[in-house]
Amino acid sequence: MIKVTALLLTLMSQAPTHVISADVASKIIQGCVAQAKAKMQSHAIAVYDGGGHPVALLRMDGNAPGITDFAMQKADAVAHWHFSTETMAASVKQTPGFANAPHVVTVPGGLPVFSVDGQFIGAVGVSGEAPGDDSACAEAGIKAAGLLSRSSK
Repeated sequence: MIKVTALLLTLMSQAPTHVISADVASKIIQGCVAQAKAKMQSHAIAVYDGGGHPVALLRMDGNAPGITDFAMQKADAVAHWHFSTETMAASVKQTPGFANAPHVVTVPGGLPVFSVDGQFIGAVGVSGEAPGDDSACAEAGIKAAGLLSRSSK
């Protein structure tokens, strides 16, 4: 029994310390919403953790269900690849077959989320406006939570 307890304590101490909690996801969404309202825009915003699991989702007023699905697809793609959907678009042009890989989205609006020390911790997907506006909204949300959209490493 002592060995099992020691093993569990060791495994628990090795658990990731950088995660997107519900509170952090809420801050990301609030930052996106503030940006969108300032520009009189409406987005769907999806926040995923580093394991590709949804943590939070908001469909602002005026968006159809397909917009929400697209925001989720962007977040899922970034959670799996750890780089932006805009970078995926460039990668499709440079890497034959990448367009057919799973979890690839080639429309800007999906950004990775990094902790301040450069650890990948999740993804934000935004849809509903022009792709550049979707990306700007995601960036605003990430910054509002005190996080980064690019690794500092």
